[in-house]
Amino acid sequence: MGELLQLFLTFAKVGVMTFGGGMAMLPILQREVVENRGWATDEELTDYFAIGQCTPGIIAVNTATFIGQKQKGVLGGVVATLGMVFPSLVIITALAGLITNFSHLEWVQHAFAGIRVCVCVLIFNAVVKLWKSAVHDVWGGVIFAAVLALTLFTPLSPIVFVLLAALAGILIQTLGGGRT
Repeated sequence: MGELLQLFLTFAKVGVMTFGGGMAMLPILQREVVENRGWATDEELTDYFAIGQCTPGIIAVNTATFIGQKQKGVLGGVVATLGMVFPSLVIITALAGLITNFSHLEWVQHAFAGIRVCVCVLIFNAVVKLWKSAVHDVWGGVIFAAVLALTLFTPLSPIVFVLLAALAGILIQTLGGGRT
């Protein structure tokens, strides 16, 4: 029971950082899950993010489900998911009435503009940390550059990017170009 409570509380702590959506939670997830708890490695977390991006729902919630399931099975997945969404439910319920009443105020608009900038920096930091664990060689850099170009210049779904990157990784390894 203590481990389930720890799962719930850890993901509730992450879930409190709802500004900016699931992507903004990635650096906090990395710190809590990898650095503080040791529930996953950077490589595993990167895999969870990739799979979470391809499955329905918010990437951070999907990642919480994967990690909870890894730690304590199906019940752990459910508890971690509930921990992740509970703070959002409480915060959104509390703010729903207030936002409509105060969103026109200039200071509220400025506050949200500042929060958006902060979220961009948090996401950038997560990308830098994930880069270090994901790009190990020239081929990893090539895949990164190709996917980056595709995301910038095509309207393709993230699912397509993940599938293409997986195929590229398999081909590179099969042809002897990748690390073992």
